[in-house]
Amino acid sequence: MTIDEAQKQVDDYIHQFGVRYFSELTNLAILMEEVGELSRHFSRTYGDQSYKSSEDPNGLQKEMGDVLFVLICLANQTGTSLTDALQLTLNKNKTRDKDRHKNNEKLL
Repeated sequence: MTIDEAQKQVDDYIHQFGVRYFSELTNLAILMEEVGELSRHFSRTYGDQSYKSSEDPNGLQKEMGDVLFVLICLANQTGTSLTDALQLTLNKNKTRDKDRHKNNEKLL
């Protein structure tokens, strides 16, 4: 699935199963919640914390999907093509940071 197709599928889902998109501010708050849940999995999987018995240690993929879903909602609401947004960022990184990481002794 392409990013454009994902944006279309999310929009179709919202219009088929939802009444409407939540407001942009509500979706931003939901995005922050989901990023927090993703952070919790990272801190337990790759960090020093351990999972509680009530937590699903296999939830990393689900949380990434939740973050992506809400980000796509926000993009759809604001008329933003995530394909174009990603391409802009890649272009910026290729020019601005083209030698930055190669010259970073911490990464060698």
